[in-house]
Amino acid sequence: MKYVLLVYGEEKDLYAMTPERMAKLDADSLGYDRELDRQGKLVIAQALQSVKTSKSLRRRNGKVLVTDGPFAETKEQLLGFVMVEAADLAEALDIAAKIPLAELGTVEIRAIYDVPES
Repeated sequence: MKYVLLVYGEEKDLYAMTPERMAKLDADSLGYDRELDRQGKLVIAQALQSVKTSKSLRRRNGKVLVTDGPFAETKEQLLGFVMVEAADLAEALDIAAKIPLAELGTVEIRAIYDVPES
């Protein structure tokens, strides 16, 4: 079963890191992605740019409204995601627990919904 591991954290914590600490976090994150790939569990992993560059879009009654930034005002922002192939939720939780950014923020684990074909 596929799971997406949504990695949340406070961007301000990333900006407060020394260049050396940020480089280590990047290296640790890439290293973990490579290990998951080696195990055949990685589908895709991506870090996201700052919420300052994001837009939110809503369509209501045929009209589109685009606003700057994330839709909801939250303390934590979506920093990235990892999609994995796991045997079950327990394995997905184990994989998520080893994501380096889990020490700074939160990882939300969501099973992928297979849309039924008509």
